[in-house]
Amino acid sequence: MGGPQGPPTTVERMTDDLHVSDRLVIPAAELSWRFSRSGGPGGQGVNTTDSRVELSWDLGASAVLPPVLRERAMQRLGGRLVDGVVTIAASEHRSQLRNREAALERLAALIAGAVAAPPRQRRATRPTKGSVERRLTAKKQRGNIKRGRRGEHD
Repeated sequence: MGGPQGPPTTVERMTDDLHVSDRLVIPAAELSWRFSRSGGPGGQGVNTTDSRVELSWDLGASAVLPPVLRERAMQRLGGRLVDGVVTIAASEHRSQLRNREAALERLAALIAGAVAAPPRQRRATRPTKGSVERRLTAKKQRGNIKRGRRGEHD
C-alpha cells in the first residue's frame, strides 16, 4: 500500500447485521471494524481521513453457523484465517462509507462461498452409439484430407 501507515486509529462496532443469505445473518455484535489512513488517491483529505477499513469476524467462535457449516467454512478458508478470525481490508474508495460497504459485500460473498454445499458428483455415463460413429467418421475424413496433402514421392 502507498505511504507509511500508522497503527489503526479506531476500533468500532457497527449496528447493521450482515445478511449473507436468506437464512444466514451475522449479527453486528460479532463484526469488528478497524479504521486507518489509506494510501492512494484522496486529494486534500488523504492524510487526515481514516478511510481504510478492516472488517473482522471470528468464525471459530461464532454461534451463528451450525457445526457442520462452521467446519466446512474453516476448512475452505483455512489459508485466510488467523486464529479462526477472517479479516477483509478495503481501501479502494476515497470515502470510509463506501469502503465499509465494499468490505461487507466481500465478507458476505466469501462466507457464502465457504458454506455453500459441495457440487454434486458427476454420474459416469457412456457415449451414445451415434456420437461414437460421428467421431470416428470425422477422424476418417480428417485422415483423408491429410493423406490428400501428401506429395507423390517416387
